Amino acid sequence: MRILGVDPGYAIVGCGVVDCVHSRFQMVDYGAILTPAGAPMEDRLETIHHQLTCAIQRYKPQCMAIEQLYFTSNQKTVIAVAQARGVLLLCARQQGLEIFEYTPLQVKQAVVGYGRAEKKQVMEMTRRILKLDCIPKPDDAADALAIAICHGHTGGSALAKYDNLR
Repeated sequence: MRILGVDPGYAIVGCGVVDCVHSRFQMVDYGAILTPAGAPMEDRLETIHHQLTCAIQRYKPQCMAIEQLYFTSNQKTVIAVAQARGVLLLCARQQGLEIFEYTPLQVKQAVVGYGRAEKKQVMEMTRRILKLDCIPKPDDAADALAIAICHGHTGGSALAKYDNLR
């Protein structure tokens, strides 16, 4: 199964594509969608939509795993991230992808085995699971890969369904 992991944002959207077959992972590619600071929000959202559409068409994942929003103290940031997240969900749906959502706690639990793990621990385990020489940069891309790994570990029936199609 090919999984697109997405760490939502509006300045930086982390993206990571992994193949998962029988709980074995292989990194396909990773990166980030960047939008210019100060640009109108509608332009930033259009950039996110366009670039994610291109990535989906290029890598042809079967599903998208995305981090659920959690509330922070900065309401303006939460609203902007929520708008970008909505565009990401719409884009995936328009491309026919099944969408799975995970909390940060679920991602940490799936990748490290401990839901209160530090960010550095998650990044190091992501590197090890994918057999990479170094931790992916930017951090948002590493987070996206961790989200994809989370789905591969916890997708359960969805994982079995895709593995049986091969």
